[in-house]
Amino acid sequence: MHKFNLGQTVVYRARYAPPGACVVTAKLLEHNGDCEYRIRNVAEKNERMARESELIAMAIDDNAPEGKQR
Repeated sequence: MHKFNLGQTVVYRARYAPPGACVVTAKLLEHNGDCEYRIRNVAEKNERMARESELIAMAIDDNAPEGKQR
């Protein structure tokens, strides 16, 4: 079962990935117990595939102005 939702902001922890927030754009299949997603870094136009184990959910600060992450 997928842990992340479409449109959710996550951090992609991969060695050669650009730093910064990414948005989940699609849920893909599960392979060997690890769900896969299509994600897009907010600073880039291209998308990439990521395994669930490579993603971390970004916490949203309820007291921050709308759209701001902590």
